[in-house]
Amino acid sequence: MTEKVVADGAMEVLTEEQCVQLLELHDLGRVALQVGDQPEVFPVSYATDGEIVVFRTARGTRLDQATECRIAFEVDDWDPHTGVGWSVMLKGVAEEVKHGSDPFTAALRSRPVKPLAPGERDLLLAIYPAEISGRRFRKS
Repeated sequence: MTEKVVADGAMEVLTEEQCVQLLELHDLGRVALQVGDQPEVFPVSYATDGEIVVFRTARGTRLDQATECRIAFEVDDWDPHTGVGWSVMLKGVAEEVKHGSDPFTAALRSRPVKPLAPGERDLLLAIYPAEISGRRFRKS
């Protein structure tokens, strides 16, 4: 994706297409959800299939609870040389990607998600966004 020039101190609202392009360029983001009565944020390695984000976790973890509530997913970047940063946010629901033979499930299961955290991460979750938004800015 070609980096767009943003004026000093300016905030550019990204289109959904630009947000999806930025998601595709990265593989580490954060999942936010409510655990009990507290919000929690977890870093995850992820891959995309269009606007759908998939990540792996272990059964019985707090991230396993992502299928029980609405969640948010965020990825961002900052270039200290150009002073340009951006952030993309998805809000929606997560569902387990079951073993199935239909083309959609097979496509999601084939996404190259390589967890950084140690241990077995056999639970594949997909985030289905109801809302995608993003911003790009230049430090003033």
